[in-house]
Amino acid sequence: MENLKERWKAKTPEFWKKVQKVGIIAGAIGGALLTAPISLPATIITGATYLVVIGTTAATLSQLTKE
Repeated sequence: MENLKERWKAKTPEFWKKVQKVGIIAGAIGGALLTAPISLPATIITGATYLVVIGTTAATLSQLTKE
């Protein structure tokens, strides 16, 4: 568990910072689609759900990388 805390606080390499930003953007787009005040087709809702899952996973895992 201590290793996980160290990795979370460690400096993130530049490539993974870019991956993290893309993940955050993907998650935000998915979240915006899921919370849209209009009715959307099921395929868009499914795609938005995938965007949220992939985005948050990419952002979290990229935070755990270290130099």
